[in-house]
Amino acid sequence: MALPPLDSPQWQSPWRAFGWGLRSITQTILTLVLFATYLGIGALAHDSHFSLLWALCSTLFVWAGPAQIILITTLGSGATIIQSAIAVTVSAIRLFPMVVSVLPLMRTPTTKRRELFFAAHLTAVTLWVECHRFLPQVPRERRIAFVNGLGFGLVSVCLTANTVGYFLAANLTQTLGAAILMLTPLSFLFSTARNSREVADVVALALGVLLYPLAAKMNSGLDILVSGLVAGTIAYGVHWWREVRA
Repeated sequence: MALPPLDSPQWQSPWRAFGWGLRSITQTILTLVLFATYLGIGALAHDSHFSLLWALCSTLFVWAGPAQIILITTLGSGATIIQSAIAVTVSAIRLFPMVVSVLPLMRTPTTKRRELFFAAHLTAVTLWVECHRFLPQVPRERRIAFVNGLGFGLVSVCLTANTVGYFLAANLTQTLGAAILMLTPLSFLFSTARNSREVADVVALALGVLLYPLAAKMNSGLDILVSGLVAGTIAYGVHWWREVRA
């Protein structure tokens, strides 16, 4: 399914744009990856003795697989709500740069701040990756509706997977559950590589992968943050150097 041309009358209605966003979940392999991942999260919630309603609410309000795993495992191990909230908040900080980079792609001079709230909440790694792929094909004045439709579709898929995984938990081995959860970071890595068009993007990705094993040896618990910060800073330096020389 290809999106209509930018000047197509099918973009005239916000609801049409929402519908195109909803249908776009069939155009990305990440939809299947999310489904598999949230099967595992549903099973994990079941095995940690949380209710199905609790699992579904965590998907609706947290909407980030790694953060949900942290939430379930910390609460399941006896941590307090405050301790779990702090751990989830620290994990969610990684999404802030994604929100900052995606929202300007949707804004127009007349966009009101409240119109961006839902899109900001929906911005996780999957939506961030696909926004950079789809939004250039969507008229700017319809991008918020399109992203809302795309995000709504992805959340619906995950809620369905939560439910299926919750009731299949008894049939999932621990190894299979762990393997399913590993699909998410691997798919994000490959999707980011596919969308890396600038030299700085390639440098940041390559250095991040190479530096991570070294950062992991620090045993600080901040290995991803450290490797990402160093790789991103170097990549920005490369970008700045190329701009100066141009």
